Amino acid sequence: MPVLHILKYPLVIFVISILLLWLAARLGSRMSEGREALTEALKADFTLVQGATLTLLGLIIGFSYSMATARYDLRKNYEEAEANAIGTEYVRADLLPEPEASQVRTMLRQYTDLRIRWYVTRHADELRQINADTERLQSQLWAGVAGPTNAQPTVGRSLAAAGMNDVLNSQGYTQAAWWNKIPVAAWCLMFGMGLFSNALVGFGVRRSEAKLLMILPLVIALSFFLIADIDSPRGGAIRVRPQNLDALQNSLK
Repeated sequence: MPVLHILKYPLVIFVISILLLWLAARLGSRMSEGREALTEALKADFTLVQGATLTLLGLIIGFSYSMATARYDLRKNYEEAEANAIGTEYVRADLLPEPEASQVRTMLRQYTDLRIRWYVTRHADELRQINADTERLQSQLWAGVAGPTNAQPTVGRSLAAAGMNDVLNSQGYTQAAWWNKIPVAAWCLMFGMGLFSNALVGFGVRRSEAKLLMILPLVIALSFFLIADIDSPRGGAIRVRPQNLDALQNSLK
C-alpha cells in the first residue's frame, strides 16, 4: 500500500504534515474572513470546542508516541535476547561430537555476521539476500544439531538442540517485532485531528496574527516526525543498534 510505504520515511511525513496542517490553518483563516465578530457567548463556546479538540489531539499524539517507544524497546530487548541465544548455543556446541561441533560453531559465527548485517542494512535488495542466506543457514544449523541428537540421544545433545531452537525462535520474534508498527488507522486519526485542530486555530486567529498559523502546524509536524522516526526501524535516524551482537561477534573471534 502507498500509505504504508510513505510511513517508512519520517522526513516525507514531516514535509507532508507541515504542508497539509498549514493549509488547514489557512483554510480556517479564510473561512473566518468577512464574518462578524463572535459574541461573548459564542466566543466561550468556540474556546471550549477548540480546547477540547487540541486536548484530544495531544492525547492521541501521546498515545501514539507511547506505542512507538514500546515497540522500539521491544526491538532492543529482542536484539539482546538474540545475542544471548546465539552465545549460549555456541557454548553448548561442545556437547556435540566432532566434526559437528566445529561445524556448528563456524556456522554460528557466520550466522552472527548475517544478523548484524540484517540490523544495519537499509537496502531492500540486500535485505532480501540476507533473509535468503539466513534461512539457508538456519536449515544447516538445525541439521547440524538434529543429526547427532537423532543418531544418539543424550542429555547434552538434547540441550544443544534446545539451544538451537532458541536461536531460531529468537530470530522469528525479532522479525515480528520489526513488523509490528503503529496501525495506519491511528495515523489517519492523528492526521484528521491535526487538520481539524489547525482549522479551528486558523478560524480563531485574527488577520493581524496570521504569522501564528505556522506555530501549531510546525509543532504537530515535528511530533509526527518523531513518532514516525521511532516507528521506522530502517528508515529513521533513531534505530536499534546491534551492540550486543557486535560484542558477541568480537568475543567469538
